[in-house]
Amino acid sequence: MKNLIVIATLTALVPFAALAQDTPGSHFIANWDLDASGAVTVAEVVERREMVFNMFDNDQNGMLDAAEYVMFDETRAADMDNNADGHGKGGDRMQVGLTLAFNDTNQDGAVSLDEFIANSAAWVAQVDRDGDGAITSGDFGPQGN
Repeated sequence: MKNLIVIATLTALVPFAALAQDTPGSHFIANWDLDASGAVTVAEVVERREMVFNMFDNDQNGMLDAAEYVMFDETRAADMDNNADGHGKGGDRMQVGLTLAFNDTNQDGAVSLDEFIANSAAWVAQVDRDGDGAITSGDFGPQGN
């Protein structure tokens, strides 16, 4: 049932990505820009990361263990494959901020909700090439990736 919810959620997001597929980073922005301003703020990342975390925390124990992270990684990889045109250059930087290694700050092999949320600002900073504090289409593309 949980897998069905994840698939339904991702499927619901795809039409928004299709609207701007030629713009670098459009898939990410369409899915994470909750107020449709064209910029993904740290607050939006925190909100979305909590939603994503809860989708993959199958046993609802507040931790993404190794098995849950495998499912998370596979789902992200499928999303990247299915929406490659809307990612543009910079997609690899985006993916690093979602990995177990990036988020498991206490290195216990699992990621708590607190760890995942606490890494939100660092993830935005990693992707925010122009340093304006938000992620926009200008942070994607060929320059400086």
